[in-house]
Amino acid sequence: MMDEQPMLSFLFPPGMSDEAAYEISEFLAALNLAFEQHYFAQIRRHLQAINPKPSELSDLPWEDDPF
Repeated sequence: MMDEQPMLSFLFPPGMSDEAAYEISEFLAALNLAFEQHYFAQIRRHLQAINPKPSELSDLPWEDDPF
């Protein structure tokens, strides 16, 4: 996993038209949506693995109610 954002400014040509910027933005948004829909289960499993719920972190014996 990368801790810092990659330097991608070289991918953005100077002087792009407003229309081209808009069209590329729409394409990337649609691509992102399709990707997240396709890989939703895998993305969710990974997020749960790296961000466990507080109840999943506790193995303390006194937190179990014996009654």
